[in-house]
Amino acid sequence: MNADSTGRFFNAASGQGHSWIAARVPHQGRMCLLDSVLQASENGLLCAADSHRDPGNPLRQQGRLGAACGIEYAGQALHGALLAQAQGHAAPAGGMLVSVRAVTFHAARLDGVAARLLVSVLSDAVSGLTRLYRFTLHAENIHAGNIQAESGLLLLQGRAVVQLTPPRAPCVP
Repeated sequence: MNADSTGRFFNAASGQGHSWIAARVPHQGRMCLLDSVLQASENGLLCAADSHRDPGNPLRQQGRLGAACGIEYAGQALHGALLAQAQGHAAPAGGMLVSVRAVTFHAARLDGVAARLLVSVLSDAVSGLTRLYRFTLHAENIHAGNIQAESGLLLLQGRAVVQLTPPRAPCVP
């Protein structure tokens, strides 16, 4: 992947909305939880979501959206990050979230958060088809017109390991 094509992809990903995300994650309808890509780089994504406030959110149990559901928000951003990194190369046939570790919950629920959720995923390591990411969920805090995830209320954080499925070889008749 050359720097020029990578830069064009990341510039194109930044600012994209729900339909763009839905075309790149396996979850559809209300299960596509992310609303927009705010920032994209070779090492990660910053996405925003309002779906935690939706009474019809499919992850709600007994009208509540527990903080552990934030892992699904991060998982969807991870999927987007994987596809972004695959630009210029054959896209992986799929992938699997194989572990989530060192998760710390700083809130019990997400449905009571009035602000948008900011979902940040950053690549820590790549080894073959295995990827290690750090993720955080913050309540949005707009300071002087700039979105700063780190300055908003931290809701949860952790690490995730993703195992990619190699691209399928083309069929030769």
